[in-house]
Amino acid sequence: MTKATDGATWRNPVITELRERIAHLEGGLGRRNQVLPFGVHEIDEHLPAGGLSFGAVHEFAGGGAGTVDGAAAALFAAGIAARTKGKVIWCLTRPDLFFPALAQAGLHPDRVVFVEADKEEDVLASMEEALSFGGLGAVVAELVRLPMTASRRLQLAAEKTGTMGLVVRRWRRQVEASDFGQPSASTTRWRVSVVPSEELPVPGVGRPRWFLELMRVKPGECAEFFVGACDVQGRIHLSAGVGDGSNTSQRPLYSR
Repeated sequence: MTKATDGATWRNPVITELRERIAHLEGGLGRRNQVLPFGVHEIDEHLPAGGLSFGAVHEFAGGGAGTVDGAAAALFAAGIAARTKGKVIWCLTRPDLFFPALAQAGLHPDRVVFVEADKEEDVLASMEEALSFGGLGAVVAELVRLPMTASRRLQLAAEKTGTMGLVVRRWRRQVEASDFGQPSASTTRWRVSVVPSEELPVPGVGRPRWFLELMRVKPGECAEFFVGACDVQGRIHLSAGVGDGSNTSQRPLYSR
């Protein structure tokens, strides 16, 4: 080793790099068992350990094939990513995200690195690489299809580093929406539908409201909730329609 004139020993750059890599890997291992709670007891109690797992992949889709529900699913994912720490990678093929809407859901554009690709295969590859890199708050990818083999690769990459993966399923055609029913390796699967906004005591437009369906969780049971849309901190809250007799959609409150 080379010594400085003041007698202090300079760090060996190889050893320094190895230490940084080890610390990076240990950080990923530590996050595997961590969760990100919603802060809503009725929702968190349906999730393992009381929240969305880090080191796992979670899926989101609109309740219908339209753009309105699809946008709500993207904002729900954005609100979750906003409550993680670190940079967020967002992989997509269509650069049509509305930045002010992301900011209103708590995810400011200065935290996001957008990765645009020509094909969905490239989106999958970019997401897998970002999950494998680690050290990120979350990795988001917009996809039409998520085959089982691809979802397993993403899940393994997320488990390796402890990074949270968020897949937003976006449909271009009505027939593509049926692909959401195909099995995948995702830890949770959510469906988001826009419903009438919350009522105000005076005339005006209230906070947007969603019908949130937890369609799959391992291990756990499916459930449904009416929630207020993400606020500027990325948080949702339980809204009228659950357990108060105002389920105007006539849908069951809990899936079977």
